[in-house]
Amino acid sequence: MANSILQFGTSRFLQAHIDLFVSQALKDGHAAAGNITVVQTTSSAESRARIEALRADARYPVRVRGMRHGDVIDTTIECDAITEALDARTDWPLVVERFAHDARVVISNTSEAGFARFPADTAALLRDIATPPQGFAAKLVVLLHARFLAGAAPLSIFPCELITRNGDTLRDLVAGIAREWNADAALVEYIEHGCIWVNSLVDRIVSEPIHPVGAIAEPYALWAVERRAGMVLPCGHAAIVVTDDLPHYERLKLMLLNLGHTYLAERWLSGRRPADENTRHAMQDTRLRADLEALWCDEVLPVFDALGEADTARAYLADVRERFGNPFLDHRLSDIARNHEEKKRRRLRPVIELARELRITPNQPRLKAALGETTRRA
Repeated sequence: MANSILQFGTSRFLQAHIDLFVSQALKDGHAAAGNITVVQTTSSAESRARIEALRADARYPVRVRGMRHGDVIDTTIECDAITEALDARTDWPLVVERFAHDARVVISNTSEAGFARFPADTAALLRDIATPPQGFAAKLVVLLHARFLAGAAPLSIFPCELITRNGDTLRDLVAGIAREWNADAALVEYIEHGCIWVNSLVDRIVSEPIHPVGAIAEPYALWAVERRAGMVLPCGHAAIVVTDDLPHYERLKLMLLNLGHTYLAERWLSGRRPADENTRHAMQDTRLRADLEALWCDEVLPVFDALGEADTARAYLADVRERFGNPFLDHRLSDIARNHEEKKRRRLRPVIELARELRITPNQPRLKAALGETTRRA
């Protein structure tokens, strides 16, 4: 039986998140979409090694380590949902075949670089289907064209890239390329309105790879999926939440977990703290922990209270505290501090702006100081 799930990307995140969910759901009888065909989309040597390992043995380990509701979790799960592994560069005709005829669900996690455009990707690729495009969005144009010509049913497409409204964004990018290539209007209609492009949010820290394939992940896991009429989920799982209010889950992650990470990185940078400091070390520093708690409780939670989301925000924050203090996770502040100024803009400023929109006036000195606004804004 052909695999109904086609996945673009071999990342350790997907291995320990959606691929793990499907593997568990298959065992529990909740995976109606069946097994997964994974497609390598980059020239990465590590990705190639994962593909080769999956071809040799479809099973791989995910080690789940950390705290969950006060209990220490340290367990290894053998995953076996991936039963076919392809390389887009060398197996493109087979990728086209799988996409055009077998797939019902498409999953991607190609990083933000996967949304990039490449000059070499031109309309000629719609006729030369033996040559894979460079960009992921251009690949989808060619693949959707092949599926459209085959008369196959529209797909449910789940981008998992960390981009706001990732489904809508990818749909618009793919449709835009099709228009630039002067594709038939019926194909553009099929792309925009036939297929189901689903916005979603993934939330799990996958800290380390297990070579050649496998991963180490924290116990906490969430995939919040925006409800769309007619969509086909890859499986049923306790960590998959179908919601009519995806922005709620985005706010929780951005304004509590991501904001907390960025505040700790700000303190790490400004205080010239130890080079190897991680989130657990920071949570064990009494003074720094007190400042972080004051930031959450005095400067952020009042915004959730004004939104009517007090209980869910505090429950999520309890999970965040456990995740930051994970004794097995070496989540270094030096890594979190990459692209720091941009992260501050995306993670801290929305809290101040939302408080203003809600017409509440919590004192927010830590947020404003981190943004350099102490003297400019009251």
